Amino acid sequence: MASVHESLYFNPMMTNGVVQANIFGIKDWVTPYKIAVLALLYEMATTKPMALLDRRRLNKLILPLQQGSDLTFEQFLKTVEECCPLMVEAVKRRLFLMADRELQDMEHFFAILPSAFSDSEAFKTSVVGLFMRQMLLAYNKLSFSQVYKLYRSLQQYSQRGGRALSQDQRQRDHSAVTTEDMELTSNEDTSADPMEKDELDTGPLQQSDLRSDETRGPLSQKQAEYFLARQAYLLKNDENKAMKPAKLQDELNNILKFNPDFAEAHYLSYLNSMRVQDIYISTHSLLHYFDRLILSGGEGKSSGDEGYGRSLRYAVLNLATLHCRFGHYQQADLALQEAIRIAQEANDHVCLQHCLSWLYTLEQMKGSDSVVLTEDSVKMAAHFCLPYLASLGIQSLVQQGALHGMSANKLLDALRGTDIMHWKQSLSELIDISLAQTASIWRMYGKSTMARQQAQLLLNMNSLEPVNFGVQQNNTEPFAIALCHLAELHAEQGLYGAVSDIIKHLKQQFPPHTQHAKLWMLSDLKIQFEKAMNDGRYHLAEPYVTAISALNTTEGLYRKAQLLKALNQTSEASKILQRVQNLSEKSKNTEMIIRVMLATAELHWDSSGFATALPLLLQALALARQHNLQSLESETILHLAFTQLMLGIPEQALALVQDVLECVLAHGSVLDKARALLLTARCQAMLAVSAPEEQRMHAVELAVQTLGESAVYFSHLNCKLRLREVYYLQARLHHSLGNIQERNKSALLFRLLNQELPPATNMAVPQL
Repeated sequence: MASVHESLYFNPMMTNGVVQANIFGIKDWVTPYKIAVLALLYEMATTKPMALLDRRRLNKLILPLQQGSDLTFEQFLKTVEECCPLMVEAVKRRLFLMADRELQDMEHFFAILPSAFSDSEAFKTSVVGLFMRQMLLAYNKLSFSQVYKLYRSLQQYSQRGGRALSQDQRQRDHSAVTTEDMELTSNEDTSADPMEKDELDTGPLQQSDLRSDETRGPLSQKQAEYFLARQAYLLKNDENKAMKPAKLQDELNNILKFNPDFAEAHYLSYLNSMRVQDIYISTHSLLHYFDRLILSGGEGKSSGDEGYGRSLRYAVLNLATLHCRFGHYQQADLALQEAIRIAQEANDHVCLQHCLSWLYTLEQMKGSDSVVLTEDSVKMAAHFCLPYLASLGIQSLVQQGALHGMSANKLLDALRGTDIMHWKQSLSELIDISLAQTASIWRMYGKSTMARQQAQLLLNMNSLEPVNFGVQQNNTEPFAIALCHLAELHAEQGLYGAVSDIIKHLKQQFPPHTQHAKLWMLSDLKIQFEKAMNDGRYHLAEPYVTAISALNTTEGLYRKAQLLKALNQTSEASKILQRVQNLSEKSKNTEMIIRVMLATAELHWDSSGFATALPLLLQALALARQHNLQSLESETILHLAFTQLMLGIPEQALALVQDVLECVLAHGSVLDKARALLLTARCQAMLAVSAPEEQRMHAVELAVQTLGESAVYFSHLNCKLRLREVYYLQARLHHSLGNIQERNKSALLFRLLNQELPPATNMAVPQL
């Protein structure tokens, strides 16, 4: 007896109580496009003198032509021409002879078609032979009227390939197509149900692109499976080469219109809707996928309790992951608890392990401490020999350890151990993630050279995945992260030409409609904002603040505070920095907390005095050292040194600068190097005032030399505001040395910049 679910489920492919054997309920049919493929096969078999390279290219082309959707005549000829230009002329000649003469020429072609392969073993055993026999069988089942309509459709198909028929012939063809039904797919006996024939009549001609896209007919089973496999592979490895979301959804709707039970089409619809963050369609498609999977018997024992229960618990688990991706944490938690309950009842340890891995992921998304859950997940995954989940757990622990300030050597040792397992198991996806994570860790710790090396290693590494469909590399999230790191690192060095090339490549590989496009969008906006701020063009930086806020609220507020501070709106900047600090403490973003402290200390310099900034700077320094953030530690020490210099303690300020100067010059940005050298020159100049007479001249010359090095870095960034300050100090020092010519040169440069810059950018308050 059929189950209750099967009896209640409507199956459009069931007619008079008999379920069709074919999943689509449609036999394969003859179309003008498939006649063109048959002509290509015939010419390949009968044309003996052919270059070996051309034959190899054609052999590789045959399977996609057979299994793919019907192409227009122009597309078909262009595809063949790319492999063998000589073969195109032979195929065109063969088709035009059939189309321009009488019906008996097409009949003659199908009669002589088997003779070209009669002595070949491939005709009996190969995929090509099976395809030809199917076409011959389908053609022999056609009635005379259907053969005539196929012939007229072949004429119109070849006409679209560039043949200029007469006006009378064109009108006759149009009237024949529009007034007669094309029943080429009705290969069943006349005693079959008439309703079934009506459903299958209009398929082949519509699919051959002779009518509008709105009336396309169904694909055959092999065509649909090939289409779904190709698009799923491209979505995973190279989303840019996959169909656009709207067009792909139209194709999937066309497939599901003729076969709503096709589970794989529902799952691809789920993946496609995730690209555009459509919660309704993604949920709908995911639930329908598991419903069809259960009812179609797609997993072996689905008719029994084991198969049904397995699909049910994995359906709930996938629903939980869907809510996680959309940020619906409460719904995700409920679905996850339900999946755990069902898996425990079925004693499914593998499903439980997947649930545990998503449980600690959900806790991380909510901002909770999930270290214990992650460690338990790694232990259980290793116990049940699940290397993929175990490696993901270790990488998650490394990420949490980096955020909690664990030393770099421990984190990299853990990643090295997982990398050994990745190479043994050929887990190329996890190798990419590991390299991208290593680059991020090095950059967070302030080692820009090592971060650049790891990013380059990832981009130059050959993938272990099989490469098909013209995919050159995996365009996944790790590649996007590595390229964004390189773009930001080049921007820090002032290499904006290289940055433009990297961003251009990112736009090509990850177009705006792809799921990882937000990564390069945010990086590009931050780079453009910093560039506008360095140039002193604050009116150009304001639109970037709004765009950054749309992608990342915390980053946008921090940039807005920087802009307001530059415009001397200190009270508004202070309020926004307080909001950013609250958000960062809630999300435990230590880097942003330290940056907010440094920005607040700079506001204290402008308002309440330098002494009030010391407690904040000392707190930021302790936090940076606790979390091993070397770049932020160096920046904080420079702020402390500047504060001490302004408080009249140049000896201690110079000692602090010299402690971090080597690290800044090795790993810092161009702006950091220039600011550190400028601060060093200030300290040297102030110490020269109290130095003995015999050492004073040497100290001043040393300060002038340091200012010259700082000016080179500022010029590289076109930072005119800071350059003006450097030229002012150079003029003063050259005057004290008696270098009149050098003094006048520096004074002239200062005057030109002072006239170019707006009056609001005065130097009333010294800045670091």
